[in-house]
Amino acid sequence: MQIITSISELRKLNTTTALVPTMGNLHAGHLSLIKQAKSVAEKVIVSIFVNPLQFAPTEDFTTYPRTFEQDCEQLEQIGVDLVFTPKITDIYPNGMDASTYVQVPNLSNILCGISRPIFFKGVITVVNILFNILQPNKALFGEKDYQQLFLIKRMVKDLFMPIEIIGMPIVRETDGLAMSSRNNYLTTEQRATAPILFQTINNIKQKLQAGERNFAELEQQTITKLITAGFTPDYFKIYRTDLIIPTPKDNKLVILAAANLGSTRLIDNCQVSSL
Repeated sequence: MQIITSISELRKLNTTTALVPTMGNLHAGHLSLIKQAKSVAEKVIVSIFVNPLQFAPTEDFTTYPRTFEQDCEQLEQIGVDLVFTPKITDIYPNGMDASTYVQVPNLSNILCGISRPIFFKGVITVVNILFNILQPNKALFGEKDYQQLFLIKRMVKDLFMPIEIIGMPIVRETDGLAMSSRNNYLTTEQRATAPILFQTINNIKQKLQAGERNFAELEQQTITKLITAGFTPDYFKIYRTDLIIPTPKDNKLVILAAANLGSTRLIDNCQVSSL
């Protein structure tokens, strides 16, 4: 397995590649993306870069778990061809404040974009930079970050980038909690509570499949239940799968939720198809 830190070395690659962008601290969700990447390309590149541009000053950039050696051990075992781990000055040579950025309008300003107004500017910009540096044929992302995945697909489409974006299903713990590096922040008590988020999503899924269409009422009822369970909800929303506000006639829906347990932010979602 190669570990490359310089852009010039990457330019020597000449093969079909699939990219799995990460911020490290790898878990089974990341590894499932990599396994799929190995099946669709000759070479698999994993990037490890904790992107400061997507963190607000009050967020956990400095404390975000960094486990590079353990990550590389896992990547070696799974057969990754190349790990790209750039420095911040490689990605933002002029400094973050003076760098060109990429943003998807309108859809970046809903859901996570309301409480984290700089987040998608940082995510879309760094993904665009990684695509330009690494020039993959394919890139794989988890569906847990539904809005993020949707915006990346829109960026690729709008900018006519010759990259296939592949979304992969959420990988969950046995109790339903969506895997995330930030789950490590949870206390024992909070970890026992955390699966309630997915349970409430499933409950609303069943109601939608049964024909209920008072979206606002379902959303408010669920927020109240989450508060009672100890969460601090950011949002609980029902949208069309294209992130448009639904009408009662729409039958391709997605339930999206974000909530804090203590200082830990959890997100989850579930797509719903109904008659």
